[in-house]
Amino acid sequence: MSEADLLLKPPLDVIAASLRAERVRAGLSLTEVSRRAGLAKSTLSQLESGAGNPSLETLWALCVVLEIPFSRLLGATSRPPVQVIRAGQGPAVVSAEAHYRATLLAASPPGARRDVYRIAAEPGPQRSSAPHTPGVVEHVVIGTGRALVGTAQEPVELMPGDYISYPADVPHVFQALESGTTAVLVSEHP
Repeated sequence: MSEADLLLKPPLDVIAASLRAERVRAGLSLTEVSRRAGLAKSTLSQLESGAGNPSLETLWALCVVLEIPFSRLLGATSRPPVQVIRAGQGPAVVSAEAHYRATLLAASPPGARRDVYRIAAEPGPQRSSAPHTPGVVEHVVIGTGRALVGTAQEPVELMPGDYISYPADVPHVFQALESGTTAVLVSEHP
C-alpha cells in the first residue's frame, strides 16, 4: 500500500454541507466566495456538492473568507462526553505543498482555557483523580507505550498516537501498561 493510500481522505460530505451552510450564513454567493478565496467558481461548486479532493490550503482559504475556524468545516461543533480517535483515524486533510497531514482531534469551545501537560508514567498502580470542577474535559494523546485512560467507570486502553477525550468532572484514571509510557494531556476548563 502506498503512502497516499495510507492517508485518510477528508470527510467530503461533512465539508460540503459545512461550506454550503457557512456560505449561506455569511450571505455570500458562490461567485463572491470563490473570488475572495482565489478559487474557480466551478471548484467551489464541486466542493459544495461533495466532489473533488480539497487541499489543506484550499480549505484554509475558504475559512478565512467565511471567517470561521477550520474545525467548523469538519463538523466539530460538538462531541460526545468520551471520544477516542485511534492513530491513523480522524478527519484528516492533506497539504498540496508538503508531506503534511492535519488531523483535527478537538476544537476549543468558545471561552475555554486549556492547560497542557507532558506525562511520563511507568507501570504500577493507576493514577486515580478525583472529579475536577464542573465542565472540565481532559484530552490525552499517547506518545509512547500503552496506557489505560479515561473515566474510572470506562477507561480505554490506548496505544501510541491514540487520542481520547473524557469528562474530568467525574473520577478518572491514567495507568501506564508499559515502561516508558509518555503522553500529552490537555485539561480544558470552561
